[in-house]
Amino acid sequence: MTQNNDATRVITGKVRLSYAKIWEPEEDKQGNPWYGTSVLIPKEDKDTVRKIKAAVDAAKEQGKSLWGGKIPGSLKTPLRDGDEERPDDDAYRGHYFLNCKSKNKPGIAKPVGKTPDGKTKFQEITDTTEVYSGCYVKISLNFYPFSGESRGVAVGLNNIVKIQDGEPLGSSRVAVDDEFADEDFDDVVDISDDDEDFMN
Repeated sequence: MTQNNDATRVITGKVRLSYAKIWEPEEDKQGNPWYGTSVLIPKEDKDTVRKIKAAVDAAKEQGKSLWGGKIPGSLKTPLRDGDEERPDDDAYRGHYFLNCKSKNKPGIAKPVGKTPDGKTKFQEITDTTEVYSGCYVKISLNFYPFSGESRGVAVGLNNIVKIQDGEPLGSSRVAVDDEFADEDFDDVVDISDDDEDFMN
């Protein structure tokens, strides 16, 4: 399904995750498990948009062997306009977006410094609350042709590097400290210095 081809591979600029299913796979209608996410790309990030369009064009060329030697006129392509398709969603306003997926769990990491030769060092992220719908990342994608009930170009999900936190999107759990900090528990539980070790 996926191909190791530099022409169809893209590392984005700063983008935002939405509908992120990156820690546990979710089954599709056929019962196949997939990891995936929607990727929100600011329209002003012209470099990332250009790279994506070039990768889509390269995948179309690869797809000729699947599509009878030519590019179909009714081809499905992945890059969509948030202003047109989701005009009432603030997160999508001013953005393009695409959906990507993989049968394999993506690598998820954060930059933690530089190596002596100037390359970026990374640390794997294992805390499932640290990368979520709404946070900002750089993400590596690969674009590939498909043929079946429909024909087009799809997007594979490779690796994710977190850049910064953002306002969570969708239904996200509120931290216990935030939700209960102002509640009074004196009448229902004994909170004393003796319990300090337990609470920490």
